Amino acid sequence: MAKTVAEVLKMGKEVKMVDLRFIDMPGTWQHLTIPVHRLDEDLFKEGMPFDGSSIRGFQEIHESDMLLIPDPDTAFIDPVANIPTLVLTCDVYDPITLQPYERDPRYIARKAEAYLKQTGIADTVFIGPEAEFFIFDNVRYSSGTNESYYHIDSEEGWWNSGRGDRQNFGGQISPKRGYFPVPPTDTLSDVRGQILMALEESGVPMEIHHHEVATAGQTELGIKFNTLTRMADQLLIYKYIAKNVARKNGKTVTFMPKPMFGDNGSGMHCHSSLWKGDTNVFYDAAGYAGLSQAAKYYIGGILKHAPALLALTSPTTNSFRRLVPGYEAPVNLAYSQRNRSAICRIPVTKSSKAKRVEFRAPDASSNPYLCFSAILMAGLDGILNRIDPGEPADKDLYELPAEEAKLIKQVPASLGAVLDALEADHDFLLKGDVFTMDLLESYISYKRQVELDPMRLRPTPYEFTLYFDC
Repeated sequence: MAKTVAEVLKMGKEVKMVDLRFIDMPGTWQHLTIPVHRLDEDLFKEGMPFDGSSIRGFQEIHESDMLLIPDPDTAFIDPVANIPTLVLTCDVYDPITLQPYERDPRYIARKAEAYLKQTGIADTVFIGPEAEFFIFDNVRYSSGTNESYYHIDSEEGWWNSGRGDRQNFGGQISPKRGYFPVPPTDTLSDVRGQILMALEESGVPMEIHHHEVATAGQTELGIKFNTLTRMADQLLIYKYIAKNVARKNGKTVTFMPKPMFGDNGSGMHCHSSLWKGDTNVFYDAAGYAGLSQAAKYYIGGILKHAPALLALTSPTTNSFRRLVPGYEAPVNLAYSQRNRSAICRIPVTKSSKAKRVEFRAPDASSNPYLCFSAILMAGLDGILNRIDPGEPADKDLYELPAEEAKLIKQVPASLGAVLDALEADHDFLLKGDVFTMDLLESYISYKRQVELDPMRLRPTPYEFTLYFDC
């Protein structure tokens, strides 16, 4: 059941500080902290002012004043803070009109859920993300005029198997062999357990933790599905807890999609299903893989809009270091049951309640509110326009003969290409006023100016290997 303001005020008696959190457009959690004596009913009505001009993707300096209004249902007591702290996720409002701020990603998510109900297709969308990440022991990086490098290290990294400057126990994990040996080869089981317990303490239901495929500490914790906006809230808690528990253990976490050459990257496969009352709209016992016709159209929408969709679900230059063949990455615009080489997979289950569609392209560098909303909007467009996804691809798409492989479309190969695709194909996002042109234009401009252009202008270290002696 949803928490009330009265219940949150009661929780405040257990803490000394209150952390008010919200998200910027690229997807980073922001916060400001107040002493607990400022926690009262008025805070939930009048909000807390802040400077929106300093937040990426928000206001210009001449219109910088904004309001944060906490959502009481998001309250939890922070299990990693040294000072007892109550955390509240906030919605952003315009202080003049007192209307929700159009560029607030959480508002987009709430509008997406409202639009779903307006369509009459379903009442509820459930989202289940699988956010992978790396736990490293050390990281250094720099990018300047005269040098550019990164260095990462992990006790279990395969490159440390020959290290002789200190005691070496061996047993490091070879590339693509991390799924999933027991300790001591898996050096991070206890750290993952601490992360899982802290998440449960925060009110985030968890299901599993394990080492992932790559060497050097690749990790996944299974989080129980939830409704769209609440799942985006919980994914931010997931990232926050993982980073802070790792730091307390003298380690560091990154959700960067491809931090390491020569091994698997970190994705965030997103499972979704639509429900009308107690009925799973995606289930039909007689359909392919137990899918209803609506579910197939949902897949059709995702496949049709995938190039544009990736601008919001796989939204960094680094995302496209992961989305390449050979590393279990979903680059083929096809669907299949069980088959992990297709971008849409239907997990095998005999339960009608568990029937769902898995979209495998996203990664956790995305803003979860925008990512989940965009997936839903593409799928709904497929249902409303009866977009046929074609025949399923029940083969290993990585091993197809060349003449067959060329018939299957693949995802675009760069951030620039998917931003171009989003410019050309965005009407499906604007339905129900869920996304706005203002937000999309601001988002695309930010990605090009702050991420794409600086990357394009810089030489990389490997270019020196290739070209220095030309």
